[in-house]
Amino acid sequence: MKKQKISRRKFLAISAISAATVALDWKKVAAFSARMGPAKKYPTIIIGAGLGGLCCGAYLARQGVPVTVLEQHDIPGGYATSFDRGDFEFEVSLHGTCINSNANQRILTELDIAKKIKTVLLPEFYRIKTPDTDIRIPQQDPEAYIRMLCERFPDEAAGISEFIREMVGLSDETDRFIAKKGKFFKLFFPLQFPKMWHIRGKTLAEFMDGYVSDPKAKAVLGSLWSYYGLPPERLSAFYYANATGEYLKKGSYYIRRRSQDISDALAGAIEAAGGNVRYNTEVEKIILKNETVAGVKTTDGEIFPARAVVSNAGAPTTFSKMLPPNILPAAYKKKLAEYRPSLSTFIVWLGLNREIADRIPAYSTHVGTGSGPSADYALCKKGDIANGPFSVTVYDKAYDGYSKKGTTSVMLLFLTGYEPWRKFEKVYQRGDKKVYHAQKEAWTRILIHRSEKAVIPGLSDMIEVKEAATPLTNQYFTKNPEGAIYGYETSVENAFMNRIKNKTPVPGLFLAGAWGDPGGGYEGALISGRKTFYEMMKEWGA
Repeated sequence: MKKQKISRRKFLAISAISAATVALDWKKVAAFSARMGPAKKYPTIIIGAGLGGLCCGAYLARQGVPVTVLEQHDIPGGYATSFDRGDFEFEVSLHGTCINSNANQRILTELDIAKKIKTVLLPEFYRIKTPDTDIRIPQQDPEAYIRMLCERFPDEAAGISEFIREMVGLSDETDRFIAKKGKFFKLFFPLQFPKMWHIRGKTLAEFMDGYVSDPKAKAVLGSLWSYYGLPPERLSAFYYANATGEYLKKGSYYIRRRSQDISDALAGAIEAAGGNVRYNTEVEKIILKNETVAGVKTTDGEIFPARAVVSNAGAPTTFSKMLPPNILPAAYKKKLAEYRPSLSTFIVWLGLNREIADRIPAYSTHVGTGSGPSADYALCKKGDIANGPFSVTVYDKAYDGYSKKGTTSVMLLFLTGYEPWRKFEKVYQRGDKKVYHAQKEAWTRILIHRSEKAVIPGLSDMIEVKEAATPLTNQYFTKNPEGAIYGYETSVENAFMNRIKNKTPVPGLFLAGAWGDPGGGYEGALISGRKTFYEMMKEWGA
């Protein structure tokens, strides 16, 4: 892989912009607002009610900006949703979140919804199970994690200790950087923020190489690659290390009752501030006048005039299908062509006819092959569900009363590339799904069998309710190209200081959510919405 070199000047400039857009300076926001004049002159359309779009819309609405969110589904949230089957309410995507981090708590507090979001600390960070490994990562105790791995890999003890402390320290440093609102002496940046400086432009593999050499130790330290969708040799070290460090410090939480709660709270915040969230309304085109945003057109022909449009839809769809051709600068189109949608998922939800939480050792078990992250990623990419890694989550270990008494809710998840399902696109869209359903059922049987063997003995005999979803299901409900779950891949070429910006070259058009800056995940989407709000206020108040 060709490593992109970043000049010191470019790094400092981009870092300053990034910090300013993450850490809102409310005095500056007030100044922008004063220079804008009446907020009603800035009607804004948000395309899609995912977390990024909802977050941005809530900030704008609280500033008095007329906001209308247009969502093609009948509920808000994108992947942050839940659904009912029989007596069970299944979680669509959430396993654990670091929503109690400083950045996200600031967002929830600023939007006055922090008290509406109840969270529970999960029993452990996560469990890794391979043919020769079975460990549970402790919550909120990086030093205990260090001791655990040092006992397992004594020859690598010094490097393991340094690596984990470096991730935690990076997270501390990043939060300090954000809290300073981007104010620093450029010449002294490498001295003020050495960890951020050290990790710039590195892949996770390159970052680990500086501390550890044992492949098995590296496999454990990089085992959370699946949360970010790329193997260590391609994954941004900053994205992985900063997030993992935050999790190790703050812990992994579940949103009680379901992730739908945070989506509903954000939608409610928009409406309470005078905005509008409209469901079952799909945007077809972004209307331009003199190459500047003028509104949107829905699939049923309705026109919504707007001063600005924030797209929470998939970026490839936004740029290639919603905009007129040849509107984007050639260099921008060339850069976009280098980005790829992330992996998707194959998920099986199971409602069990008995309570099993006390019998299972962990809330979420990541079952790996033992061949390392790169080999596991390759199996996922080609859709080898019979041999690739997968996870088993027993939600009733999150809190008592998660499911109806006498039952248990379980999710089986396999990360997969889109190619194994691309051949079913046309029949899926036509509604002639016989062959598609046969493949879906075959994968379901395989995943249940493997989960029964590795994590939940006797699983097959307990199943009362069963549902499954493929990348095509993801694409249908979210409109994300290829059913991507993380937006664009968080490779070094599109992460941290290189990440695609939320302000696009089209005047009045912005991105918010996983496809934009900083990237995917619940935390990333919320921060993206906040960043976009700041960029819009800055532009309007310039």
